Amino acid sequence: MNKSISAALLVVGVILLVFGLNAYHSASSDVSRFFTGAPTDKALWLLIGGLAAGIVGLLGLIRK
Repeated sequence: MNKSISAALLVVGVILLVFGLNAYHSASSDVSRFFTGAPTDKALWLLIGGLAAGIVGLLGLIRK
């Protein structure tokens, strides 16, 4: 995998994680957690997507 693509994936992963954490701590997520016990789907997908993109990007940068 190209190093620039890996670096871009890592950056996108970090950005998605930041947005996911902000969505996780939002008022709508608090209401959802109060009634259902789980945060909103948007927050979960942002966190999962950010984690996946970050891992793929990091592995791409580590590989030779």
